[in-house]
Amino acid sequence: MNAEPTAAPDEDVSYLQQLGARVRDARTRLGLSRKALAGKSEVSERYLAQLESGQGNISILLLRQVAGALETPLTELLSEREGHPIELTLLIQYLEKLSPKKLLQAKAILSSAFGEQDPLTRRNRIALIGLRGAGKSTLGRPLAEHLGVPFVELNEEIRREAGVPMGEIFSLYGDNAYRRLERRCLERVLERYDRAVISTGGGLVTEAATYELLRNACYTVWVKASPEEHMQRVIAQGDLRPMQGREEAMADLRRILAERNELYGLADAVIDTSNKTIDASQEELQNMYNIST
Repeated sequence: MNAEPTAAPDEDVSYLQQLGARVRDARTRLGLSRKALAGKSEVSERYLAQLESGQGNISILLLRQVAGALETPLTELLSEREGHPIELTLLIQYLEKLSPKKLLQAKAILSSAFGEQDPLTRRNRIALIGLRGAGKSTLGRPLAEHLGVPFVELNEEIRREAGVPMGEIFSLYGDNAYRRLERRCLERVLERYDRAVISTGGGLVTEAATYELLRNACYTVWVKASPEEHMQRVIAQGDLRPMQGREEAMADLRRILAERNELYGLADAVIDTSNKTIDASQEELQNMYNIST
């Protein structure tokens, strides 16, 4: 005697209906008829009708074909989350195609538009970013003194942590280890100081997670200068290495600035120190925060 078929549990029926609705919504989004989807996925139109109505217990391989035709990750169709909007799926797909630099920009735009801290609420900590020679330390120290807050050189914190001069850290530990050290020192500085002016290394912005930490905790200011002034100031600091191959060094400097321009541009504010006296740049920086000199 054959056993009577048992009805599917309610939760299984509900799941199949959700799956069918996701397939139908994705198909509608692409403007495909069921017949067109059948041709694109090589799954019969009858099978698709059952699937979309929540009656088809489709095999995983056929569903994979349908997902490919719908340009939707299979995991999204199979998700057990209710009410997962297709717009979120599309956004994720779009973001996955972006380079790390573009992804950081997208994150900054979304954060600014949809609810992260207003920059004004982060003004207790001011972080100066930019390449060496822009004037971060020159402007940062007097600003910190004026505000009555500590001035922190992140590179100095890294040097103390490593126990060797900055010039030797990369050669001894490598770039990845240096970036981990930089992140750890920044976390420590943020834990230690509720108010401070922080001067950062020029390459911090290339490490997305560290830069995001800085931007979430501080009001960031890009201190910028022309490539020529960067070079002149580095040489004036006693570093004569650029003089040994000036044309090549200048080309490298221009390339680095071009590569990092968009990342530096994510700062809350920008101050250009090119062709300005220190006093003029300092006054501009202080006025940026409506601080009377």
